Amino acid sequence: MPRYFTRDLAEQLLPTLEPEIRQAVHLNKDHRQAESELERIATRVRLAGGMLVDRDRLLALRARRDAAAQRLQEILESIQSQGCHIKDLDTGLLDFPTLFRGEEVLLCWKLGEPRIVFWHGLDEGFRGRKEIDREFLENHRGEFAQ
Repeated sequence: MPRYFTRDLAEQLLPTLEPEIRQAVHLNKDHRQAESELERIATRVRLAGGMLVDRDRLLALRARRDAAAQRLQEILESIQSQGCHIKDLDTGLLDFPTLFRGEEVLLCWKLGEPRIVFWHGLDEGFRGRKEIDREFLENHRGEFAQ
């Protein structure tokens, strides 16, 4: 059942969502770095036809990667359970479904923005963001869809 937000309701969630998305961005970066290092080691081993590797370092990298992936998954599920959509883990971009003149559109918030001041259509994405103006505020609504 999709949930539709008013801007006020979505903004009420930001104090909870902001630290979660901030941590998700960090964990995503940490996961990618550990995975990249593991791939570099595997490539060196393949190119050398085998070699001695620091087993403890390899195990630590795998543990770091796996722990980051597990915690990241938990955070993503928590954020999505609030009804918002995670659009970009590099920048911390979230969308909140809303209705504007009866049509589903998305309120758009990016980590670091003090409040939600943009929206866009479902097919427009970040580049199609428009500033929330009086017309939008007077003609958008949130509700639980049935």
